[in-house]
Amino acid sequence: MRNAETVTFGGSGLDRAAHLRGQAEKLAEQPDARTILLWRGKILMTGLDQLCRLPMIAAILEGTSADLILLGLEGESPLFAADISAWVPDGFNPSAGFSFFDDTRQVHPDVPDAGFADIRAVMTCLSPRDAELAATAKAVMEWHRSHRFCARCGAESAAMTGGWQRDCAACGSHHFPRTDPVVIMLITNGNNVLMGRSPGWPEGMYSLLAGFIEPGETMEAAVRREVFEESGVRVSDVRYLASQPWPFPASLMFGCAGNALNSDITIDPSEIEDALWVSREEMVRVFAGQHPKINPARKGAIAHFLLENWLADRLD
Repeated sequence: MRNAETVTFGGSGLDRAAHLRGQAEKLAEQPDARTILLWRGKILMTGLDQLCRLPMIAAILEGTSADLILLGLEGESPLFAADISAWVPDGFNPSAGFSFFDDTRQVHPDVPDAGFADIRAVMTCLSPRDAELAATAKAVMEWHRSHRFCARCGAESAAMTGGWQRDCAACGSHHFPRTDPVVIMLITNGNNVLMGRSPGWPEGMYSLLAGFIEPGETMEAAVRREVFEESGVRVSDVRYLASQPWPFPASLMFGCAGNALNSDITIDPSEIEDALWVSREEMVRVFAGQHPKINPARKGAIAHFLLENWLADRLD
């Protein structure tokens, strides 16, 4: 697709400065160094549409983890990400259950003019640069949180190289941030597109079918396998359209298009709750919020991006 990288979290031309990661500690001492902050996966925002960039001497950073992630350079200035998840806001219940969409904001007393926001809630408001920074910071921070111990010997590892590596002193192993490849499929049968929903999704939420790519499998094979497993629909030609980093927690979504060989649907209830064909005319009503059964796809997600371009005949 010619407009592939206009997808949310698409490339913004960020200079990731990988060659400087070994100098991260010195870079953090520069007067022009700045950091963005995360708290329990949320990102610190100034207003509704901008990441808050703070100097490294900001009071809010006192007592936080020393593990900083060097995100790259903005101009000549180093930009980091830091995590303050140990902070407990007044009235916050840390044992509260997961919310699919959290529109609350938490305000730290040291930065009263900013608030921590769910990235899903603000992703369509962010500039391409801020979106790339938020996605990168969240994905790498999540990797550190869930990979504290060496997968080889079980000893606790340490963050190194500007947060882009973990080393195990016990066995000498090196570990690097992982990204899970996922295919998401725009499967069409003439004028219709295949949509499905997973158990536990909010009422009315449908999306394109998706699934993880297995070891030793191509994207094309994964598309055919996942679609058949979930819906019983066979797929012939498959082509790549666009990709999207999806930091929930750390996936790379490969958007693909495929042609269906049959229209009858037989769902696997252990995989999805429902699947159906939706015509272009119906999808126009879905996007307008006028469909009796299906709500519009979430803006910012690659499913919305692909469907929007399908409706506009911009999949070339």
